[in-house]
Amino acid sequence: MVVLLPFLLLSLSWLASALTYKGADISSLAVVEKSGVKYTDGGKVTPFETIIRNHGANTVRIRIWTAGDYNLQYGLALAKRVKAAGHTLVVDLHYSDTWADPGKQAIPSGWPTDLDGLNTQIWQYTKDVVQAFSNQGTPIDILQVGNEINNGLLWPVGQISAHGINPVSQLLHSAINGAKSVANPKILIHLANGWNWSGLKSFFGGVFTPGALTADQVDIIGVSFYPFYDSGATLSALKSSLTNLANTYNKPIVVAETDWPVSCSGSVHLTEPSVPVSSSGQQTWVTDIRNVLSALPNGHGAGIFYWEPGWIGNANLGSGCSDNLLVSSNGAVRDSINIFQDM
Repeated sequence: MVVLLPFLLLSLSWLASALTYKGADISSLAVVEKSGVKYTDGGKVTPFETIIRNHGANTVRIRIWTAGDYNLQYGLALAKRVKAAGHTLVVDLHYSDTWADPGKQAIPSGWPTDLDGLNTQIWQYTKDVVQAFSNQGTPIDILQVGNEINNGLLWPVGQISAHGINPVSQLLHSAINGAKSVANPKILIHLANGWNWSGLKSFFGGVFTPGALTADQVDIIGVSFYPFYDSGATLSALKSSLTNLANTYNKPIVVAETDWPVSCSGSVHLTEPSVPVSSSGQQTWVTDIRNVLSALPNGHGAGIFYWEPGWIGNANLGSGCSDNLLVSSNGAVRDSINIFQDM
């Protein structure tokens, strides 16, 4: 018994630090497969949603655009596979015909361009999307209302820098009410730059307003955390920012987007240079984020979603680093596919 005690304590320590949501955004999966790519694990062709499940993942995030490649029908088809593989389903509504992020949040074509009209439209659209997933037997577990909405959504009407934060509060309130009229998913609000407490404080300090969005309508706060885009995006800054976020708003927190390169030119400044640019570095990066989340007050660190680990053909994932995937260009998994076990 004395010999086994250290191993028992080590096991209990690992369990205590494990996160609830060990996930990935695999939105591009069917697009990649359509190009002829097949994923292999140990030489065996296997669906990617099953590969990540076999390696410890339990959550998948799917983006939905109002048009284009990632429209509702695309998302519904992918959700069937995700649920069949046993994953928790996160649906990320961009509320745009294309990418929505801190630099662009365009109103979908055909939508109203006034606040009253948009409140009605976003209520109805969100309701219809949530109902569609429920109707096919793949209910949404976590609904993300907006993508990286630091400066609002549905610009210019909901652009904070142009009109303040009250329109954003109204629009989120309407969207959530639409979802809740037909189902009961957990609600996630997602901002970029999770390391930047000033930005998080500015948004959340103003978005909860009487008669519009209330804090009790939000179940989870999600942040993006990338090592490429800003020198301030360090692990120590993330820890400080998310500790403040947990203490102030008392909500579960997920890092809803992140990745790390296996290949990167010397011209790209990575914010944690001690982490190797390699498959093992990917595991180190995710473990380091897990450790930040596990140390948050009141157990509020809830999960990590690795962004697009299988997007062959777009391996840079929008960064200056040439390859951030957990698979090689031929679809074979890398050792870092085991990052989900580190979450």
